[in-house]
Formats: sequence, structure tokens, C-alpha cells
Amino acid sequence: MKALIRNTYGWAFCGVAGTLSSLVLVVGPTGQHFAQAADAPASELKTFDQVIPGSQVKFNMVAIKGGKFKMGSPDSEKGRNKDEGPQHEVQVGNYWIGKTEVTWDEYDQYWKSTDQPPAAAWEKPDRKADAITRPTPPYSDETFGHGREGNPVICITQHSAMEYCRWLSRKTGVKYRLPTEAEWEYAARAGTQTAYSYGDDESKIGDYAWFAGNSEELAKPVGKKKPNPWGLHDMHGNVLEWCLDHYDAETYTKQAALGKLLVNPLVIPSERRFSHVARGGSWADKPEALRSASRRGSDKTWIKLDPQRPQSIWWLTSAEFVGFRVVRPAAELPELEDIRSKVTKQSGN
Repeated sequence: MKALIRNTYGWAFCGVAGTLSSLVLVVGPTGQHFAQAADAPASELKTFDQVIPGSQVKFNMVAIKGGKFKMGSPDSEKGRNKDEGPQHEVQVGNYWIGKTEVTWDEYDQYWKSTDQPPAAAWEKPDRKADAITRPTPPYSDETFGHGREGNPVICITQHSAMEYCRWLSRKTGVKYRLPTEAEWEYAARAGTQTAYSYGDDESKIGDYAWFAGNSEELAKPVGKKKPNPWGLHDMHGNVLEWCLDHYDAETYTKQAALGKLLVNPLVIPSERRFSHVARGGSWADKPEALRSASRRGSDKTWIKLDPQRPQSIWWLTSAEFVGFRVVRPAAELPELEDIRSKVTKQSGN
């Protein structure tokens, strides 16, 4: 089945994956046609290290074989919030995802440089001349005392994370972006349907995550806790992680109401600054916020202490708990080929 869902913020695309050479055309209610690229064969999926050219900094990308799963949480799950249901079946394609959250070591290569990598092959002709923009200097220490070397980047907006991905894509010649909310949860669950990727017992969360009970109110260097079954670290805790989607508390209700298998669903981000999806819980949260199904939307309180006028579109002065990890799709939806943030200084909240 194929469907194109219209919601408040944009289109959510759904289709059926085919062979490597096939395209699925999804037709919108007003006649638009969107070609959905099918996945590369699973045999081509191999975990790899990505070196950032011009540096000795590298990060590991874990191969994820796509499949179907139940997105959201059952009514009986402890700590469940209303926006996590109803559960509905989703299918995602093959992709790679960062083994850990993006660190300052990686992010500094972007925001502390002035290089302009050449446009990537997949960028549309009218986008190829677009310069990479970078964060303006923050008004204070951007780490807020949480540590730098080996630590996850924090306090950055979704716009900032998306611009980093655009720079990284040009710099490496490899397509990187933020994960969709569905891709994130699929990777976090790692084939499980329990509250956490290791089971339902929240008393064991300290083996897998930095959270309010063991963090000493600080984010920690990445990769120090046990990984989930697919080898991913810090999917629970340490820092919340940006997803590509706009946040809508009613997204799952709208999707489940279709009564169809949803393939690669997402809520395309718009020019609005809020709200965007962040997943996984953080060093400041209690265990229930670290569950695989837990969702959170950003809001204006995350910038409430920003003294700049207008307030920065790059830094979150009151969100020392949010960072991100990157995804490389095996086959991309054409409308996401050169996706970039639409947020500008003139964007409303």
C-alpha cells in the first residue's frame, strides 16, 4: 500500500520498498508525484569508520538492516505518555547510524572552520551555490562546563545540527542527515519491544545509560555504558537526540488511523523553530524518560536564558541536555536528497 499523509507541518511520506533499481511513485491528493527510492541490498550494508577529511577525527557508522516494527508503546507500559500511542506498524529501509552521539571533536571541525566544501552530487542545481553557514559565537562557554574532548555536543538547535549534517555531507561526499523519528526508534529498540532495549527493569538502567540517578548532573564522554543489542551506545540517556521530524503530539493517532503499514514515515520540518522531536532521554532525566518509545518536543523554554536579541538560531542556552547523532540512508527519498533547515533569523516560534 502507498499513502501520502498531510498534516500541520508538511508531508509524511509512505510507500513500499522495492528492488535496488525500482522507484515507487506516490501520488498526492492534488496531483504531486514523489518518487521513493528503494533500498540497496542488505549485502552492501557494512559498518564503517568515517574520517573527517583534513583531520584525524573519525566516527563509527553501524549498519542497520531495515524492517518492520511496532512504533510507540503499549497502554500497559510504565511511564507511558499519551503521545506514544497508539502503537502502529512501521517499516524503515536500510541505513547506517552513528555508534555514538556526535562529539565536540567532530562538531568543532565544522563550526570552528571557514572552509566551503564543494557542493555534493545529489544537491539540486539551484542549491549548489549555497554557502555553508556556521554558528555565531556563543555568549558563554558552549559546553557549559560539561566537558569537551570525547563528550557529546550539547546546547545546539536542530537547525545547527542540520547545518552540520549538510557540511559533513559536502566534506565527505557521503550523504548524512538527522534520523527520522521512525529510524531513531527502530535503532533504539534494536529488535526489542520492551520498555528499554535490554528489558523492562528500570533498576538496570544505570548499566546502559547516564541519567539523573548517576550522572552527577553532567553529560559524560560517549560510549562508556553498555551498548544496545545492535552495538549502539547511549541510545538511552546521556543527551537527548534530535530527529528530523517536527513534533506533533497527535502524529501517532493520525498515522494509526490510516490502518496501513507506514513505510519511512516522517513529518517534514518547516521554517518554524518549535517544536522538533528529540528522543532518548538525558543525563538530567528519570528512567521513564529514557524508554525507547519516549518522545519529547522542543519548546521556547530551551532558549529562555538567551540574552541575544533576536535569540540565536544556533545555540540553546537552557538545554544542556540535547545533542544528536547522524544517519546515512542506503537509499534516500528524493525529497530528502538535499534537505536543509528552513529556519532563519526571521523564523517564528
